Amino acid sequence: ACPGCGESPYAKLVTQLFGDRMIVANATGCSMIWGCSAPSTPYTVNKDGRGPAWANSLFEDNAEFGYGMATAVNARRNELKTAVEALKESDQETAAAAEKWLSVMNDSDKAASAGEALLESCKKLAETDTNAAYVVNNSDLLSKPSIWLFGGDGWAYDIGYGGLDHVLASGENVNVLVFDTEVYSNTGGQSSKATPVGAVAKFAASGKKVKKKDLAQIAMAYGYIYVAQIAMGANPAQTLKALKEAESYDGPSLIIAYAPCINHGVKAGMNKSMPEMRNAVRSGYWNLLRYDPRLAEQGKNPLMLDSSKPTDNYQDFLMGEVRYNSLKLRFPEQAEELFKRGEEAASERFEALHHRAMDKKGGNE
Repeated sequence: ACPGCGESPYAKLVTQLFGDRMIVANATGCSMIWGCSAPSTPYTVNKDGRGPAWANSLFEDNAEFGYGMATAVNARRNELKTAVEALKESDQETAAAAEKWLSVMNDSDKAASAGEALLESCKKLAETDTNAAYVVNNSDLLSKPSIWLFGGDGWAYDIGYGGLDHVLASGENVNVLVFDTEVYSNTGGQSSKATPVGAVAKFAASGKKVKKKDLAQIAMAYGYIYVAQIAMGANPAQTLKALKEAESYDGPSLIIAYAPCINHGVKAGMNKSMPEMRNAVRSGYWNLLRYDPRLAEQGKNPLMLDSSKPTDNYQDFLMGEVRYNSLKLRFPEQAEELFKRGEEAASERFEALHHRAMDKKGGNE
């Protein structure tokens, strides 16, 4: 990855949390390049030889690619469940282990340990019992698999959005991690639907004229998708909590991660990408939030706004990045107008989120 890349720390964290049972579908883009520049890969295994299973698909179909992985895993686990149910008629030790695993097979924390006990029993019977042999041969699925879809904003907001929307709307238990750099980073910084108003990018040399697509709001409108916006450098604890909540949610989840990029032209330098995330949140440029449908089922507001009212100056933040201050140098009058519109949009967005977060039911009946 480029020095100071804002994307790769999120991948490191999520693999540290769930890597021993992760299956990753990765869209074309930066995360594919630093994720597998053949013949090397940063993904690795733990002391038990377990690590993420990773594969790359295209911009336009990565969501469907990951959905297919989830469908295949579900089919294999159902076959495994059938074999384990048959083992309840086996000897007392194996029957007890089978019963235990069946009761926790969809529990992220308990399935692995219950699976280890079942596997040990099945190894003793594998030569004479076809169901025990099946468990041994498919032991990789004794832990609850964690299906992840990785990609940038060019994929999630733009080229692959139709497929992403379809997969999120399906209700399937997949986790989507969007590395939001607000441009097509891998191909040189072209404007995307995630590019904010006033930002200079390829195909928006005089500043983007329309505001950024609000992917989080679109997903929250469904009511059954777990949604979070995170920024590791601004609030590491919120980032960790969101990732763990998303993975534990039995349904689709969407995590949008703010990621400073070399294309932004961060004046402080890319060794300050974490503080730049903090500045983005403090100025109101980026909002931290979590939307958990499980809370709505309890009669609570599902939306939690994790960032407070902006304390730093919005336009001071913009002037810290070349993608904005270059517009002011070349087109000062246009920059003033676009930056004002951007600041107003940010203020309106925060007020809307704050109002909804304060509402008893979060605006969803």
